[in-house]
Amino acid sequence: MRKLFHVSLALACTWSTRATGQLHYTVDLGDGASHSAGVTLRVDSLAARDSIFQFAATAPGTYQTMNIGRYVRGLRATDARGREIATRQLSTNQWLITAPGRVRQIAYRMADTWHTPVAEFPVYPMTGTDIDTDHALLNAHALLGFPLGMQGSPMTMRVLRPAGWTAVSALDEGREGFVAESYDHLIDSPVLLGPTLTTASLTVAGAPVRIAVYSPSQNATAPQMMEAMRGMLEAAGRFIGRLPVDRYVFLYRFTPTAPGSMGAWEHSYSSEYVLPDAPFTAEFAARTTSTAAHEFFHVVTPLNIHSEIVEHFDFVTPRPSQHLWLYEGTTEWASDKMQQEAGLVPLERYLDEVAGKLRTDRARFDTTWSLSRLAATSFTTEGARQYGNIYMRGALVAGLLDIRLLQLSDGRTGLRELVRGLARDYGKHRPFPEDSLFGIIAARTSPEILDFFARYVQGAERPPVREYYALLGIDLVEGEQGPRLVLNPNPTPEQLRLREAWLRSGTGASTTPGTTTPGTTTPSTTTSTGTAGAAL
Repeated sequence: MRKLFHVSLALACTWSTRATGQLHYTVDLGDGASHSAGVTLRVDSLAARDSIFQFAATAPGTYQTMNIGRYVRGLRATDARGREIATRQLSTNQWLITAPGRVRQIAYRMADTWHTPVAEFPVYPMTGTDIDTDHALLNAHALLGFPLGMQGSPMTMRVLRPAGWTAVSALDEGREGFVAESYDHLIDSPVLLGPTLTTASLTVAGAPVRIAVYSPSQNATAPQMMEAMRGMLEAAGRFIGRLPVDRYVFLYRFTPTAPGSMGAWEHSYSSEYVLPDAPFTAEFAARTTSTAAHEFFHVVTPLNIHSEIVEHFDFVTPRPSQHLWLYEGTTEWASDKMQQEAGLVPLERYLDEVAGKLRTDRARFDTTWSLSRLAATSFTTEGARQYGNIYMRGALVAGLLDIRLLQLSDGRTGLRELVRGLARDYGKHRPFPEDSLFGIIAARTSPEILDFFARYVQGAERPPVREYYALLGIDLVEGEQGPRLVLNPNPTPEQLRLREAWLRSGTGASTTPGTTTPGTTTPSTTTSTGTAGAAL
């Protein structure tokens, strides 16, 4: 998930819980004016151990407390003859069903997160639900509860919507609705619906990519977004080498207003965006594409490189992974670096991006927090205030890691090559051990890299931006407006060699001051900054 400052993570997990029986949900959007949906769950039977009906406390990739049980209204359980079975709310997110063996249906009304005020822990708009008379953005975790022991059971979700509405999702929709292997699979697959959606398709590295757009003003359409994103998607395919997915869907919900900050959220085969409904200018296209680049790279980290904590996600009491630096920081670095390497963003502009992140790290966040501490506290109120720095310091540290790896390998192996290798050897259903990643990386690269992680990921030492970029013949210049990164006009032969390796020469990147890649017209994608803690 990328959190935008001012104008303003989810992944597929498979849990080996009991998977007997099926769960059939119906979501009725017929009363959009109430900003709520009627939800009905049909079951063939429930075992005695299925007496707890659970709503999500959070969801993968959001790194926030959500407590979806707050939005539930009038939950009732009934038997095959429609007779009510007693239920009792045990906590914010749990209901007790007194006679689960008799249950055939559980029904309730779910208020959407966009239009329902809450006292604390507001849900980011891109990770919640937006239900109205002319559209709907649905995230299953913000709609559906489940018997606690049946997280791994196959499920269907039938969405009743007005005639003429189009529905777009990475899920297949059959006669019984959208079909999912498990609750995790359903949560991993948002749905955008409405009568005025525009759609477009293209192919990236052999994989079909579909784009769906809802814009009340029609300022942006899917064909426009497709053309704006084409170069970035092709660059991503080259950067990654081989896409670890066989299809992908982009869901865009443009809006003049939203509850809280806007941003985007990644999934295994899709990503969703809640962004300002503004005129489709070159700047608008560049900013939106930059955000999409971040989310699209999540098909690698953490969707195909993640620890067992992410693989076995606990919707009741989530346990944070210490490797947020990899899942979000490295992803943010890659989303910019792959565009620089493809010549979509000139080198000077890329260096402005890096310097901007350094300025934001210093000015808006507590720099005594390490990236490991930020990860460990991401679900807390205190941690939420610092969370946005994962896109600033996290990306800075990832960029420095790339330089250090190239230095240690004489230019042969950087962070891109490391990520490619990890994605090849692990994958969507083969996690790495949570406490072993640093050792795994050291074994693949150099033992010396352990000191880097100890100081700049686990520890809170100031990132050595000046020293590391100097290795490339790039100077950090402090000025009245803050630090800038500037190409040294007289680099040494050693600096030039490492710079060429860092640029991945042959990609069309600019290597000398004052030059840009021929044909490059993409505007600046510098992230704007504003209130810390708002979502991108």
